[in-house]
Amino acid sequence: MKLLIPPPVYALMIAALMWLLNRYIPGVQLINAPWNKAGLLVILVAIMSDFWSIRLFFKKHTTANPMKPQNTTGLITTGLYKISRNPMYMGLLTVLAGYAIYLGSLTPFLGLPVYYFIITEMQIKPEEAILEDKFGQEYLDYKSKVRRWL
Repeated sequence: MKLLIPPPVYALMIAALMWLLNRYIPGVQLINAPWNKAGLLVILVAIMSDFWSIRLFFKKHTTANPMKPQNTTGLITTGLYKISRNPMYMGLLTVLAGYAIYLGSLTPFLGLPVYYFIITEMQIKPEEAILEDKFGQEYLDYKSKVRRWL
């Protein structure tokens, strides 16, 4: 299963779970209208950060395909990659956080740690192993300086 499901699909599955929780087991309403609309701003910022991160891959002429990390031709260590080794996954997590804010009730926030765990185990750790094999000490040095998430 590892590296078989694209990370945006995981995010969509978690978003669906969040919607179901909000619809059928909402719990406490934390954020009421119109304040819940702030979630849309969070989503917009997260999407912009993801596009910025993807742009860095094109600029370096390497693949941004998370299903084939072995095809990468170089490490990206600039931009948001200076503060997180996985800014695109962080962006998807932030989109989900914005969606939870938009939904406004307590239970959708339960999807955030689920996404964090799934993407770490199913995507990030396998990617890291491939990048360590491919780039050796260069990647290990980068790993020692920059955190996996934040």
